Amino acid sequence: MLVDDIKIEVFSGKGGAGRVLFNKNKLSRGPTGGDGGNGGATYLQGISNIGALSQFRGKRIYHAENGQIGGEQRKDGMNGEDLYLDVPVGTVVHILSAGEKKEITKIGEKLLLAKGGLGGRGNFYFRSSSNTTPRECEPGQEGTRSELRLELKLIADVGLIGLPNVGKSTLLNTMTNAKSRVANYAFTTLEPSLGVYYELILADIPGLIEGASSGKGLGIKFLQHVERTNTFFHLVSAQSENPVEDYKVIRKELEEYNPKLLKRKEYVFLSQADLVDEKKVKRGVEQLEKSGLKVETLSIKDEKSIGRVENVLREIIAVKRV
Repeated sequence: MLVDDIKIEVFSGKGGAGRVLFNKNKLSRGPTGGDGGNGGATYLQGISNIGALSQFRGKRIYHAENGQIGGEQRKDGMNGEDLYLDVPVGTVVHILSAGEKKEITKIGEKLLLAKGGLGGRGNFYFRSSSNTTPRECEPGQEGTRSELRLELKLIADVGLIGLPNVGKSTLLNTMTNAKSRVANYAFTTLEPSLGVYYELILADIPGLIEGASSGKGLGIKFLQHVERTNTFFHLVSAQSENPVEDYKVIRKELEEYNPKLLKRKEYVFLSQADLVDEKKVKRGVEQLEKSGLKVETLSIKDEKSIGRVENVLREIIAVKRV
């Protein structure tokens, strides 16, 4: 199951304490205590795996390494190792302990949550002409705690939307080899699936239904993943008795969730054209076109049909490169 909203706590490392030590040689009894090492910092870093938040289900508290205590002969303690936690690209990071919100939008992007505590100074630092045998040192600084809420909102170039069982998963598999689950029952896709067509990321957004924007069915949980999709492929099944109404149901849910979504670029496809006769396909196209829509028929068994989809994707790639 996709984990797309979870809370965790992270701690940067504590600084190591400084040391009070003296040279053992009779002719050189000066201070030699080294400084403590700095504590490790805490980071989040973006990766492409949308399932990465699942790692936090069994463990909710994470610590960077503490700095080590100062050494002999003015040697500093080792710094603590930094902590890097992988999160999917598209993760909104709510830093609850600071009242801030940040985002991970690129693969490899690093977000510093907290620097580690500084190491304390050893007694060598406190030497002077008037204090040749200082017995002072400092403790290391404490690390910093961050309480986080990690919320995944997918970032995709093309989002496949439509009612359940209109062929979104099948199209995604055909175009990208994503191998998402396909079957003929409501809510086949229980979590978003991603695929890559050359440099485009395609996302199969789980089947929306009437009332989704108010929490019905899979509800808000998956509508949020539509927000960052640049272009919609809106699939309406050729098997439908009322394709225009099916189209309007999805558009209404998008509008009620976020009216700005209606301004996104949209391509309408009458899908599953191979499952009905030509007359029904023609009738569905005419009904959608009478509503002012430009529509293409779609069948995964028809190479020309798939070719038209590929042409659209190549146009999107061309625009993206500008």
